[in-house]
Amino acid sequence: MLYDLNIPWSPSTTALSLDRTLTFAHHLGYRTVALTHTLPPPIPAAIPNPLPTLPPSEGRPTVLRRVTVPISDPSVNHRLPQLHAAYDLVALRPTTERAFAAVCTSLSSEHFSLISLDLTAFFPFHFPPRTCMAAVSRGLRFEICYGQFVGARKDDARGRSNFLANVAGLIRATKGRGIVVSSEARDVLGLRGPADVVNLLAVWGLGTEKGKAGMAEMARGVVVNEGLGRRGFRRVVDVVGGAGPVREVEKGEGEEGNKKQKKQKGPKQQQGQQQAKEKGQQQGQPQWKDKGQQGQKRRSEESEDAREGGDAPVSKRQAKKMKLALQKGKASEA
Repeated sequence: MLYDLNIPWSPSTTALSLDRTLTFAHHLGYRTVALTHTLPPPIPAAIPNPLPTLPPSEGRPTVLRRVTVPISDPSVNHRLPQLHAAYDLVALRPTTERAFAAVCTSLSSEHFSLISLDLTAFFPFHFPPRTCMAAVSRGLRFEICYGQFVGARKDDARGRSNFLANVAGLIRATKGRGIVVSSEARDVLGLRGPADVVNLLAVWGLGTEKGKAGMAEMARGVVVNEGLGRRGFRRVVDVVGGAGPVREVEKGEGEEGNKKQKKQKGPKQQQGQQQAKEKGQQQGQPQWKDKGQQGQKRRSEESEDAREGGDAPVSKRQAKKMKLALQKGKASEA
């Protein structure tokens, strides 16, 4: 299943334009999309969520609600826990080197999952591989929006050049890992098919398999991770269901069950055991309680029978001596 986690929305977006974009995205194969609202700081105490809630429809994909927060100073309170509770997805857009390092390494990743950069802007710093890989190891994902290049103005050659350089630097720093691909298409003309997007990313330096994963597995992981952060504990433990209350078994129930089993023995079985016992007593057979005593009695009886018959048992050593003596006697006679 394909995802497009960045379709911009603004109060000026008409319902007809939004419906066309969502319908065409579904036609291209995207089954889950996210409407994005950019909320610049300072973040108010009462978190707004102006994104429309669209009912599910057969001709439209599943619609999520996302907020993107530009960050220039990481020391400012951006109210990430409140944003995480109000939106389905939270993305941060650092604009300075200090903010980029803080987002990748120090800011709590419990309240956001995406690092969305404006790749058409000029960054006065490089993307350090160690910092980028630290973000990937924390479960964060970098977002590449092809609409920033495709939908750029014709006279914005500088923006296109910055985009290509920044994409190459980001792919080099992350080695193509942890990258989510979105459109950021402001209208229906900015959307592209999955095959075209993969080919375009291959030209920019991202492998075909990783390009496909950026629209499928990686994007799905972001959505699942955000959902787990709301239902579970620290995005690790999720309670999916419980078995009902366990009935406590009283001590008396086990004893009563054993008694019932004894009572349920058939009368024929009890009668047969009693007859066998009486028959043994009539024949004069002693009732031995221990098997060891029975074996000892049997050996003693065998030894007594041997003595009475005159055939005493001979050990192996004695038999060997008798054989040697017999051989010597035959040799002397010869």
